[in-house]
Amino acid sequence: MLRTIIRNRLFYREFIILFLLFTSGCKTINSPVFGGTVKDIDGNIYNTVTIGSQTWMMENLKTTHYNNNTAIPMVTDSAGWKKLKTPGFCWYNNDSTSNKNALGALYNWYAADTAILAPTGWRVPTEDDWNLLESNVSVYLYASGSLAKILASNNGWNKSLNTGAIGNNLLLNNSSGFTALPGGSRENYIHSFNSIDSTGVWWSSTYKSDTTGLSMLMRCDLNSVDRTSKHKWKGLSVRCVKNQN
Repeated sequence: MLRTIIRNRLFYREFIILFLLFTSGCKTINSPVFGGTVKDIDGNIYNTVTIGSQTWMMENLKTTHYNNNTAIPMVTDSAGWKKLKTPGFCWYNNDSTSNKNALGALYNWYAADTAILAPTGWRVPTEDDWNLLESNVSVYLYASGSLAKILASNNGWNKSLNTGAIGNNLLLNNSSGFTALPGGSRENYIHSFNSIDSTGVWWSSTYKSDTTGLSMLMRCDLNSVDRTSKHKWKGLSVRCVKNQN
């Protein structure tokens, strides 16, 4: 009996030690690191955050040129935009004054897939990049939980629509530093632009079909980040991740 008690106590002590090492290790590995910046070819400067093994821009991309200084075609006409099968960009509501600095540009997938849209040394994230971000964020802050719980910030989100993800105070703390913003999209053929204060949609560079690419979508009435296939002509935000050695 005494031997059994001693063995159980040793097991319990070892379990506690391992648990503390694991939890402290997760916090050390995945705690966000701030203070970096990156400049695009236009001279726009973006703050960065390192989450786990990845370094991300904290703002949506707003360059009007590829990193080789070639201009990206700006398309303002709705009918012309939908017909694009080549790279293009625009500002939400074709209004750079109101939306450029706060929310960045909207790009079609053809621009996101060029491999020269992001600043040199950076890239438009793949699906695997987004998956790793979700894993890093979830492990650090919650044993389980959606990426939206960590990514959501209250900067730009319409509080009157906050019935779900963004409406929960837990989701307003932006603890990961990613600072997701509701840049809206250009994907409705009739109304052209929509959902600037309630939806953030970001391209990945991952190919889905001849007509679609993979995107990441977050809405203020959802409690998760959804993977969605979008037609390549649609205009979405882009968030860049740094190349790893």
